[in-house]
Amino acid sequence: MEEPTGSPTLSKAGEAAVATKTATNGSDTNGEAPDWTPSSWTSKPIKQDVVYDDRVAVSKALAKLERSPPIVTPTEICRLKKSLREVALGKAFLLQGGDCAELFDYCESSMIESKIKLLLQMSLILIYGARKPV
Repeated sequence: MEEPTGSPTLSKAGEAAVATKTATNGSDTNGEAPDWTPSSWTSKPIKQDVVYDDRVAVSKALAKLERSPPIVTPTEICRLKKSLREVALGKAFLLQGGDCAELFDYCESSMIESKIKLLLQMSLILIYGARKPV
């Protein structure tokens, strides 16, 4: 991929995203809130609370998650940031898909495979039609 020279020109959507980011996070330039920590989410207001009947099971599940390796690697995060930059610059197209509120029961290999196939088919159509990476 070719590195841009000079100041990048943002698409209208990119300009709006930068304006929103600046308005909500101040002048932060690394893409993260200045006071972010892995547990900072616990200080945020609860807008949709879930009540669990078995607090012991919740504690066990949280302990297990804390011992688990990350779901994505830092390399994948950097690659995503670069791809999203290309989208903001109007050089690529973002295809996002999935269920808004799917049940954990739906997370089985055949259903995930079907969704991935559908997204890949859609991306091929977009690549052909838009002549941009997806």
